[in-house]
Amino acid sequence: MPLELFLDLYSQPCRSVYIFAKINKIPFEFRKVDLAAGEQYGEEFGKISVLRKVPVMRDGDFILTESVAILQYMVQMFSTPDHWYPADVQKQARVNEYFSWQHTAIRSHASKVFWFRCMVPILTGAEVPKEKMDSALEDLSSTLNIFEKKFLRDQHFIIGDRISLADLVAITEMMQPVGAGLDVFKDRPRLSAWRDRVKQELGVAAFHEAHEVIMNAASLPQTIENKGMLEFLKPRLQKLFN
Repeated sequence: MPLELFLDLYSQPCRSVYIFAKINKIPFEFRKVDLAAGEQYGEEFGKISVLRKVPVMRDGDFILTESVAILQYMVQMFSTPDHWYPADVQKQARVNEYFSWQHTAIRSHASKVFWFRCMVPILTGAEVPKEKMDSALEDLSSTLNIFEKKFLRDQHFIIGDRISLADLVAITEMMQPVGAGLDVFKDRPRLSAWRDRVKQELGVAAFHEAHEVIMNAASLPQTIENKGMLEFLKPRLQKLFN
């Protein structure tokens, strides 16, 4: 039986899981969970995950949440090429190091910029105050600097000459503000060259397919009026402005 992957490709972690399964030819069924329609709050999805977040993977009776755990599970269950999550202890540690760092760094700051530039104006009808936007952009820029100096350095990829899960997770996070109209790769030749290498390794067609939704984020106002989406977004907005 194929895996069931419960996803919404507006979500960065969902895109990483989707791309990985697709390019490694892992059999799966795409189960769309429409966050904009509030489906994560529905009774049926609640039976699958009490966390009410995506992605979720179901393999028979086994249900797994959290994108990193799902990616690592697929690596082991389907014996994907070693470079994704190397058996070499030090290379694997580098992947884990990036995973441990990225949640409060790239993910946090790239997501905030996406919300400030895209979601807040849609929901409130007003732009984010300049000082808050400038602060968010500065945090993202500083984080990208750290990514280049600490994790990428002068290598082709995070662990060296081969792509890994760390690169896949990183690129999907960096594409979130791009979907809001901010080219995070502009004036960053090293980062831009890395992005191009990652896209080639993943396959340009697969990369663009997975990111088609986020690159058309301007369509979001058509679904924002849905009550489920509004209830989902209100606490997120409060956290951003605290």
